[in-house]
Amino acid sequence: MSGIYIHIPFCKQACHYCDFHFSTSMKKKDEMVLAIAKEIEMRKNEFENETVETIYFGGGTPSVLQIADIKFLIDVVYKNYTVIENPEITLEANPDDLSENRIIELSNNRINRLSIGIQSFFEDDLKMMNRAHNSAEAKNCLEIATQYFNNISIDLIYGIPGMSNKKWKQNIETALSFRINHISSYALTVEPKTALKKLIEVGKIAQPKDEVASEHFQILLKTLEEHGFIHYELSNFGKENYFSKNNSAYWLGKKYIGIGPSAHSYNGKNRSWNISNNAIYLKFIQESKLPSETEILTKTDQYNEYIMTGLRTIWGVSLNKIETNFGQNYLEYLQKQSQKFLKDELLFMENNILKPTKKGKFLCDGIASDLFILNSFQDL
Repeated sequence: MSGIYIHIPFCKQACHYCDFHFSTSMKKKDEMVLAIAKEIEMRKNEFENETVETIYFGGGTPSVLQIADIKFLIDVVYKNYTVIENPEITLEANPDDLSENRIIELSNNRINRLSIGIQSFFEDDLKMMNRAHNSAEAKNCLEIATQYFNNISIDLIYGIPGMSNKKWKQNIETALSFRINHISSYALTVEPKTALKKLIEVGKIAQPKDEVASEHFQILLKTLEEHGFIHYELSNFGKENYFSKNNSAYWLGKKYIGIGPSAHSYNGKNRSWNISNNAIYLKFIQESKLPSETEILTKTDQYNEYIMTGLRTIWGVSLNKIETNFGQNYLEYLQKQSQKFLKDELLFMENNILKPTKKGKFLCDGIASDLFILNSFQDL
């Protein structure tokens, strides 16, 4: 099974923390929809022997598209690919785009999963992040959306400067009050070349603190597990049968095609990515050329990627798989490097599978980097 990711590179306004590729100008929106449709068709041979299990509209803000545009792109996928009977089709959306009429229209189409960018239920947080919606819109859209969609995920951000533990708990409790079945939650991260970084540099916003984010993460973990959520990936919590099939496919190393400017693709051995420039992307597609670069993953690259994705998930890193796919030398290297983390109770071994402990989960990206084989270390 494989997936198709469709990147819609438009937003109403720029969130201060965001470093994804998008444009706030909608002038080329119709032209972009046609170009994305053309790329979907151009790349059908890549999945000639594959069946599509998931279609995911990400961005940017896909909910800025008209319903007709979304339907058109889904129809193009169905026309050119073999799609399973009941695929997971997700639309990322912002609360300000989800009026009752629009939610009803979406529910009458093939979209069967919404991923809603709530981020916070507090007005001051939303203003600090420069979100396009307000607190009332966040709550109102969930009140309506839950009547028409059973499969809803929301995004929440923790580690926001000035956010107390009490306030963070209120955010989680508000989310739970809507009986949401999936929550994706991320620490506020200061990325280069973002408005947030500039605001911190001039002293208008305080620097986020790792210790605050760590406390918030542990509160999130405890609270959601008490309410029946499974922490199946570092930033993702789902009730049973509500894990994101699209995201799970990434972490389990399944193939996917990324369509649109800046979108990434993966086929198990190669990774490719489209140019992060709307005008150049449009020019290439109009000339029936793919505006992408490709990286051939070495055995070591594949090992490092498996370590990173495995430690972030409940599936962990299988030592049997390491030995089978990469060989004895890789296995011995991993066993040696992981000893200190096992000793410090940041990792544990279960059925020959390496997993992070509750204490180690928040640190798993750093732990993974210590288990990597560096570029200077030749393929074994």
